Amino acid sequence: MYPEHFVAPMRAELTRFGVEELRSAAQVDAAVTSTRGTLMIVVNSVCGCAAGKARPGIAMALQHSTRPDRVATVFAGADIEATSRAREYFTGYRPSSPSVAILRDGQLVYMLERYNIENRTAEQIAIELTAAFDRHCAGAAATH
Repeated sequence: MYPEHFVAPMRAELTRFGVEELRSAAQVDAAVTSTRGTLMIVVNSVCGCAAGKARPGIAMALQHSTRPDRVATVFAGADIEATSRAREYFTGYRPSSPSVAILRDGQLVYMLERYNIENRTAEQIAIELTAAFDRHCAGAAATH
């Protein structure tokens, strides 16, 4: 497990954009079951592709006019229980960090895995995510 002083700056790269931290399995379950519409869960990581590509790409994508109704994060290697629980909701996908999932009413509708991240730039990741937001999040809460 990574020491908190080591991961704190990496957490802040997302939380400064209003991304909610989920630090326990109970918090993950509550977020998934209580969110009407879409919930994006970012599996954050200490790896280089998280630092140079995923987090900057996510930050850019969150500036888009269409966004998930709620955005949260777990930290692989730090929030072990929360990360494990989040991955249980990512049905059909192997554990991957970093990664980004979008759930609608608790059901997985989109997944961006590490292999989709590591060979792209932050800008390309932002484009991919904003397209996913447009496809899966536009009007999601309004339909309930």
